[in-house]
Amino acid sequence: MQLNYLESGQGERTVILLHGLFGSASNLNALAKALAEDYRIYRVDLRNHGESFHLDTMSLKDMAGDVLRLLKHLGISEAAFVGHSLGGKVAMQFAHSWPEYVTHLVVADIAPVAYKPHHNATLAAMCGIDLRGLKSRSDADAQLAAAEEELGVRQFLLKNLARNDEGGWRWKLNLAAIDHCYDDLRQAPEGEPYTGPTLFIKGENSAYIQTSHSNAMLQQFPSHRLSVINGTGHWLHAEKPAAFNALVSGFLAGG
Repeated sequence: MQLNYLESGQGERTVILLHGLFGSASNLNALAKALAEDYRIYRVDLRNHGESFHLDTMSLKDMAGDVLRLLKHLGISEAAFVGHSLGGKVAMQFAHSWPEYVTHLVVADIAPVAYKPHHNATLAAMCGIDLRGLKSRSDADAQLAAAEEELGVRQFLLKNLARNDEGGWRWKLNLAAIDHCYDDLRQAPEGEPYTGPTLFIKGENSAYIQTSHSNAMLQQFPSHRLSVINGTGHWLHAEKPAAFNALVSGFLAGG
């Protein structure tokens, strides 16, 4: 089995883009377009997301291994990695496990630590939607509203809702596996320190990267630097794409 991916851009250098939890390969489209003149871009659907295969397990090591198989399938011997949230954790795990493949590492608004559970209500609400009785996407939105107040987040989650062959509804996500494996997804990446160039990008208003995470970041990624995008939250790449894309482009270019 191979991960689904979208390919674009040109150039000899390669960049792998990895989305966050509940996301898909299209989430980092703006960055892919910004890098397209200088790099070959692969936007990847992680397992149990988007159009990629479904399995019952999904530890960080499992998902990093999926990415390794894809690189071998594509004949890619080295690449820069950019990951947001869960994708950032997968990218960090990949860098720990197979550093020889990684030229640069960009981690967007996530730290190499274990997090407390904070998606339980959202997962319960998504799992609780009776797809057989669902009349419309608006009906699903109304059911999610009890667990998620922000319309933009609900719209993001409902991108995973699609019509089935019978005209009903289905989740493109393997929602049952994500719910079952959520504790695995919260864990920290593991392995020897990755000593290559690493950029952490924090959203100013997001709590995902905190001062208390500094030691873990330094121990696991001793050559890292941290940049903050003011006026943004966890979805920094969507809230201020120009600033985010400029930081990533400059870092990959060696600036």
